[in-house]
Amino acid sequence: MIEKIAYYLGCRDEGPNILLAAQLCATMDTKGIREIVEGLQHPKRQVANDCIKVLYEIGEQKPELIADYVSDFIRLLRSQNNRMVWGAMTALVKIIFLKPAEVFQNLDLIIKAYETGSVITVDQSISLFAQLCRAGKKYEQTVFKRLIKHLETCRPKQVGQHAERVFICVHSGNHPEFLRVLLKRKEHVGEAQKKRIEKLIKKIREGRFED
Repeated sequence: MIEKIAYYLGCRDEGPNILLAAQLCATMDTKGIREIVEGLQHPKRQVANDCIKVLYEIGEQKPELIADYVSDFIRLLRSQNNRMVWGAMTALVKIIFLKPAEVFQNLDLIIKAYETGSVITVDQSISLFAQLCRAGKKYEQTVFKRLIKHLETCRPKQVGQHAERVFICVHSGNHPEFLRVLLKRKEHVGEAQKKRIEKLIKKIREGRFED
């Protein structure tokens, strides 16, 4: 199956990788998926990059097919290849509802990747933290305060988008802290960000949570 990735087809776009993910999902080809997972360790960076793309595309469609590789994705958070780090974080976001305990056990590593990673890594980390909060109260008690701290300190142009990512774990019991941060930060962001924040504030005040 790995011969169908973009690199081996001489393509410079992600089209073949997306098609391969769809094919592996349609056929439930667990052997083929294992081959793609093994490709994450390929010495050629382009091959590994294509493989992580295939895997998180599978996660978007059928997360159960890649959930058992949670440890492989967690290990990639230590990679020196930035593409692999944010790709692994993206894959973890897709499967965390199936493997919350395994992810939580590696929270320190995930936090380190969040603190040192690229913009995309940070974006995906916020989604990961929010999904982890949704997965159970015991996770929320540890992780929600980190999300609040992030919203308090992130760059103004990130507030709206990241607040939207966090909102999936906001509920009737924890919304006061979230609302407090939104009200504080909306006074110091641009108009586009302010509109996104105000939509969330409206949902909170109307009690329209996603729990």
